[in-house]
Amino acid sequence: MLPLSAARTASLLNSVRPALAKGKFGEARAALEQVLALEPRRGDLAFQLAQICYQQGDRDACLTHLDRAVELAPDQPQVTALAVERYRALGRPEQALAAYDRQIAADPKAIKPRADKAHYLQLLGRFDEAETIFRALIKRHPNAAELYRIFLASKKLNQGDPLLRAMEKLWARSDLPDAQRMHLGFALAKAMEETGQTAKVFGYLRRANALQAKAAPFDSAAQAREFAAVRAAQEGLAPGAPAEPDLRPVFVTGMPRSGTTLVERILGAHPEVTAGGELGHALKLAYGHFGAGEQMRRLADEPPARVAAFAEQYLRLAARDSGRRSGVITDKSILCHLIFGLLDHALPGARIVVVQRDPRDIALSIYKNHFATGSHRYANDLPLIATAIQRFRANVAHWKDALSGRIHEIRYEDLVADPEPHTRALVTAAGLQWDEACLSSHEASGQVKTLSVSQARQPIYRGSAQAWKKYETELAPFIEAWGEEPWD
Repeated sequence: MLPLSAARTASLLNSVRPALAKGKFGEARAALEQVLALEPRRGDLAFQLAQICYQQGDRDACLTHLDRAVELAPDQPQVTALAVERYRALGRPEQALAAYDRQIAADPKAIKPRADKAHYLQLLGRFDEAETIFRALIKRHPNAAELYRIFLASKKLNQGDPLLRAMEKLWARSDLPDAQRMHLGFALAKAMEETGQTAKVFGYLRRANALQAKAAPFDSAAQAREFAAVRAAQEGLAPGAPAEPDLRPVFVTGMPRSGTTLVERILGAHPEVTAGGELGHALKLAYGHFGAGEQMRRLADEPPARVAAFAEQYLRLAARDSGRRSGVITDKSILCHLIFGLLDHALPGARIVVVQRDPRDIALSIYKNHFATGSHRYANDLPLIATAIQRFRANVAHWKDALSGRIHEIRYEDLVADPEPHTRALVTAAGLQWDEACLSSHEASGQVKTLSVSQARQPIYRGSAQAWKKYETELAPFIEAWGEEPWD
């Protein structure tokens, strides 16, 4: 290849930013690749290309350029931060952990890189390694309340563990900031329950949830309008024609804490399936292509090319994140129930699984667990949790009628009480042949990206069924708000 003149090189590089601003990723990529081919030691160009290829959904090219950027600039903070994010997302755990180690080496006194590495080890099921890091961090930073909450997600404390006393001592401080008290409240509630001090659990939970609700209030009326508008926008949309595409998604949805992680792990144990986790692309792309929430346009009137573009982009991003270009993947995105009609129409061959569970157990588990502030805003108020579950159930009921026979429902309590027949029915509903590995989903490798980080590594058990009965009095606001609607 002939060398580029300085003027031509400058022209190519100057074209990148305007191209990206217009969403012309292909043009920007071509310009950078042309320069990089002649200047292969330019780590900055490899860094930019890794980002562009990721946005395009080109997994292999993203990793190739990221590997080169790391090789050429291993100590550059932006490169290391991108390496952590992308290696995690694309299933390269050892490279991600190495990037964390570089962040730690660059700032040995910082809490965040060590805590982030420990949390990632939890997701990978490497709990002992995570515990070692967390205990060392807490020893050095006993007032960092968030550390306790993250650590206890995968650790059950014993009555005599010194961390219990440390947390109670920290809770008693009058100068503890609200954000830290919120984290500590969730941690203490879990610790109290696991050490048999159940009378104290809701005292901590009420305070923690109130603080989080104050930071991120919930507009229930706005959510009701959004749900109604999105459902109405899909009216008249014809079901998709039967098809067998190269990449076939199985959407697994339900309320948070309903058992969707267990169901996905069961399917992911099948040799023909890759568990994608909460990919999060479908609703985001739908809102981007057709209007967000109340602004969604009537999809039956949309040009077929736009619907096809939605499907193509979803499948490209799903392939990027799952590492599969063909076969079956699962997508456990919670809010995909909003667009069942679109998914059935635009993605022929896709299957839909809905997980149901006793609403009282869902409510208890939601209220006990910390969600990222702003993500599930109803989760901090028991009556609002009742409204959210009923809204979800109504939406599912609508689509079960509209898409007759195309949605498979599975009840968590039935699955854990008698796993084999319900697992067999689930596998059939996903369009798969039976495989015994689905009965040993807890032995599957891979990271778990949800709050169920610890439970997912255990065999199926009934322990969490009817857990609400222990707290029936405390759940009275939820039960009263539920009203006369049946529980099942």
